[in-house]
Amino acid sequence: MLEKTFDPAACEARLYAQWEEAGLFAAHPDASGDAYSIMFPPPNVTGTLHFGHALDFVLQDILIRWKRLEGANVLWQPGTDHAGIATQMVVERVLDKEGLSRKEMGREKFVERVWEWKEQSGGQIIKQLRTLGASADWERERFTMDEGLSRAVQEVFVTLHQQG
Repeated sequence: MLEKTFDPAACEARLYAQWEEAGLFAAHPDASGDAYSIMFPPPNVTGTLHFGHALDFVLQDILIRWKRLEGANVLWQPGTDHAGIATQMVVERVLDKEGLSRKEMGREKFVERVWEWKEQSGGQIIKQLRTLGASADWERERFTMDEGLSRAVQEVFVTLHQQG
């Protein structure tokens, strides 16, 4: 017997997990077909996604799925951005509510708190995208401060910050 109304929550998470487990979103560098890729314009880890992000990612997902159906060798590269100064401001506001300041904490403890925030906020962003059904290659997820990424990012946002 079919239900009178459709409840997507009853099946979406289960189906998405099956698609991921089957490797349907994974890129295969040696696969046949024309190469096609989109790199996430990485959302900042300063908060959560908003409606504009959702629209942007849905449009990208449409293009990615269309190219897969055409037989292209597709990579939809997921990632998030550190947004250094903006993230620092967000974490400082959180600390202020707790009656703490970054100067009182010291650099090492403050940097730990920023990384904790990145894990929390970045994790929420990825969870939101998965809830949307985004078909990105999650095994290839990157963060702008990951080892092996742009030397310029490391130099500008780590080395210069340590000097100044």
